[in-house]
Order: sequence, then C-alpha cells, then structure tokens
Amino acid sequence: MDGSVSSGELLDILGDTESRVLLVALCRKSQSAKELGETADLSLPTVYRRLDRLVEFDLVTSATEVRADGTHYRQYECTFDETTVSLSPEGFHVELSVDDDTVLPGRTPSTDD
Repeated sequence: MDGSVSSGELLDILGDTESRVLLVALCRKSQSAKELGETADLSLPTVYRRLDRLVEFDLVTSATEVRADGTHYRQYECTFDETTVSLSPEGFHVELSVDDDTVLPGRTPSTDD
C-alpha cells in the first residue's frame, strides 16, 4: 500500500460488520488473532481474512510477540481512534486520526464516492 487510500475503499472496509467488530475490540486493547476470535465470536479463518485486509490498508498493525516458552504469535493493534466521514457535492471524504486530532500521515484519503 502506498499510503493513499480512497474514501470509497475505507467506507467499504468500515462497512464490513466483522471488520468493525475487530476494530472495536482492537481499539480497547491489542490482541492476538485467537483472542480476537474468542472476543468477537468469529472463526479464526474469518479473523485472519479481515485482519489481512485491515493490515493491508494500514488500519491495523501487527508485531511478533515471543512467549517465555519460545512460541511466537502476532499481536494486532488498531492504528487510529477516530474516523470522520463527511459528505460534500464532490463526494464522501474519510479521515482517520489519533486522539490528539492529528490526521495520520499518508491517511488523508482522496475524495470519491
């Protein structure tokens, strides 16, 4: 992803019920895919499909965690905490920001419908 995401793409992703459930869960705290599946009552394949798309569009990041026993797993975290959707004669505009009102770099999407 080059950092430029259209508003239409963001609206499509945010329009997906399972993606929204995962984003809400990750907004509360970072979690592994297994934890997300349990929290959201979703199958692991569904969780991974949604996470792949959310990571692709930089809405979620992941980091590898290593347990004391040496096993590895990925921990996911939401990259934003506020979404603003506005409508104008030119179309919809979506902005993602962090709680200090800063629009995330590379995340000011193009305006389209």
